[in-house]
Amino acid sequence: MAEQSGATWPWPDLPPGPMGIPSPDLDRRYAEGPMEPVTMPSGDRAPMIVRYEDVRAVLTSPAGSRDLRAPGLPRMVRGMGLDDDPAALINQDPPEHTRYRRIMQGTFTPRHIERWRPCAAAIATELLDAAGEEFDVVADFALPLPARVICEVLGVPMDRFEQFRGWTEMFLSSSEASAEARAEGFAAFMAYARDLIAEHRSRPGDDLIDLLISARDGEDALSEDELTHMVFTLIMAGHETTASIIIRGAFRLLCHPGQYAELTVRPELLEAAVEEILRHEGPGGNGLLRLVTEDVQLSGGTVPAGTVVLPNPAAANHDPSVFDDPWRFDIRRFAGGTPNPHLAFGHGPHYCLGANLARMELQEAFRALVTRLPRLRPREDLPSVRWTDDGLIHRPRRLLVAAG
Repeated sequence: MAEQSGATWPWPDLPPGPMGIPSPDLDRRYAEGPMEPVTMPSGDRAPMIVRYEDVRAVLTSPAGSRDLRAPGLPRMVRGMGLDDDPAALINQDPPEHTRYRRIMQGTFTPRHIERWRPCAAAIATELLDAAGEEFDVVADFALPLPARVICEVLGVPMDRFEQFRGWTEMFLSSSEASAEARAEGFAAFMAYARDLIAEHRSRPGDDLIDLLISARDGEDALSEDELTHMVFTLIMAGHETTASIIIRGAFRLLCHPGQYAELTVRPELLEAAVEEILRHEGPGGNGLLRLVTEDVQLSGGTVPAGTVVLPNPAAANHDPSVFDDPWRFDIRRFAGGTPNPHLAFGHGPHYCLGANLARMELQEAFRALVTRLPRLRPREDLPSVRWTDDGLIHRPRRLLVAAG
């Protein structure tokens, strides 16, 4: 991905703040423009919903459809994108979506996910031990960790990972990849996922794909298309988005060395710290579009039926009416049983199915960092760190550190 520069930033009227914080324009939008349009990477404009209660309302409303395939509707990116696949779980509405989630509801429970915690912890430790005294958090830790974990969890050979990472990056980029290139990449990814599922059917085990194959609601099971698209979603979301939060979280902790030091001596704060990282840094992008199918009343007025809106979870996570001093990063914010109502994993029917897996990975990533590298420090001036500027996810390109 390209380096940050004002000339190529894909959200022209929503530039990020210094050191990767959300746009400073959000303060004005909360007060004066809670549904003001924003220009997306496609060049299309749509009302962006920024207030916490409004974002929750759109995400939970039966009128907030993810079917955005009608001609002429605003798009997030030009060419084929994530919104175009009708079989993908994130693009389905009830009753199809309800059925899909019901079949899989037992697959991503904390009990199932805990099986892979030792694996995630071991991979994190191995990566840090191999990194040496000076390394790049992005290339040497944050990118390979979720890649290897998702491969272990799904039963995917690591030697194929770079190939499907290239496919997923195409869909998470605002670059001008041709429609043909996007379609070819999607078709190749689907073919690979189908082959992977067929291999698991012929040699069953206890990987996550095997759990998905065996998932049932009575006699109802996932179709081959649904299985294939779920594997695609897990590989894409389970790698790039999780890696982004690890990168952003490590960067933010290095910006607050006192809080990093506190975690090294008080590891019991780790779970609360991960929740604050999710609130402050997640989800790394500006959300997914919704088509409002009937009039919806929000704090800023009525959204008419037929409007495509962008409910922004990152904006909601910094709403001062919900979070005290929301621009302050504070690992103690959710300690001591304080509720953690952030929307980093969404809300409502489309709440992230893999939230338990992502939380576990983040906990083990930061546990490994603070326990094995208690004197971690940056090797470059943090305000000068380069951030990506051509993707739907915003993160540092590299993060050079010294172990001691």
